[in-house]
Amino acid sequence: MIRINRQTDYAIRLILYLAQQENGARVSTTEVRNEMKIPPALAQRIVADLARGEFIFTFPGRVGGLTLSRPAKEINLRQIVEHFEGKFFISDCLLEKGNCPFDNNCPVRFRWARLQAQMVQELEQITFEDLAQDALSINDLIPFGLSQLSK
Repeated sequence: MIRINRQTDYAIRLILYLAQQENGARVSTTEVRNEMKIPPALAQRIVADLARGEFIFTFPGRVGGLTLSRPAKEINLRQIVEHFEGKFFISDCLLEKGNCPFDNNCPVRFRWARLQAQMVQELEQITFEDLAQDALSINDLIPFGLSQLSK
């Protein structure tokens, strides 16, 4: 089964929350953690990792907080997934030549490669600006909003 880990999921939530804020607005880690249901034990590690990856800026102190390091339209799902999970491969046979005894003569490998390319392309096309817009649409359609869905 292809599946992202919890840390990646939380990182995506964090970036999405920042993408929904006004441009340049600083948000406290506590606010993001509470709104996006990120466990305190993981929040600091995810923030540090996103800062190292240059996805966010962190500002210490009373008026500190978190902001995106660049516009939400310049950050996509592939970047976040690969930052936390590494390069995406749907099958080991695609990792490097020689992993499969049949290599390019295998019809399954050909299909895996095509499917992987489609998935990677889709992840690249989904920006956090798009996701923030989608969140607004969902909130308009659901009167009590996203934060009520988890209750």
